Amino acid sequence: MANWLALLLGAATLMVPWEAPASSVEMRTPHGGSYTLKLTSLKEARFKTTVAQRYDFSCGSAATATLLTYQYGHPVSEEQVFLQMYRHGNQPKIRTEGFSLLDMRRYLASEGFIADGFELPVEKLLEEGLPAIVLLNDRGYRHFVVIKGLRDGRVLLGDPARGTRAMSVRRFRALWDNGVLFVIHNRREVARFNQTRDWRTAPPAPLQAGIGRQGLYDIVMPKFGPGDI
Repeated sequence: MANWLALLLGAATLMVPWEAPASSVEMRTPHGGSYTLKLTSLKEARFKTTVAQRYDFSCGSAATATLLTYQYGHPVSEEQVFLQMYRHGNQPKIRTEGFSLLDMRRYLASEGFIADGFELPVEKLLEEGLPAIVLLNDRGYRHFVVIKGLRDGRVLLGDPARGTRAMSVRRFRALWDNGVLFVIHNRREVARFNQTRDWRTAPPAPLQAGIGRQGLYDIVMPKFGPGDI
């Protein structure tokens, strides 16, 4: 088993795309001064508070690491979670189906967090101020994500495959596979939900502010009338 794990971790390292660190650019002011502006890629921003999964079947371990690290201030890596859940889980099943909520529950208990699944509406999280892990089913692809926030009819997700992103509550309900909220119900005093820094990655797109009326004048050629030329 140790050899299999070593090969898997080594292969995963090769599969993870190398990502250049954030760069910076020097900007000059009209008065001859200058300042340095740090540039952050959209991908880097999306994974700032979400742990990326390293394997096809490891969204469960990455979601658990995201929940503990960024929603409970208890830093753990995906590799730490993965190795412990794999060692203590049903290994043949994990290799074919990935981790289960039971695997996550056992791991969280070992870290002092008591978690269970509850069939409740997603709005209950806003009432309680608690994050949760849920299972989404997008066209047959079943995938664990963390609910980081709920605001203005949108659900903020920590998605191990795509980073922090938001979707409408209606869309979320259509993808929510089993209607279960997997929630830590002790240590409530340290839970973080609806954090401003998370929402910065997925701001709403106001349609009215998309293109101003004057902006349309620069895009669409006006129709001239008599005497306009």
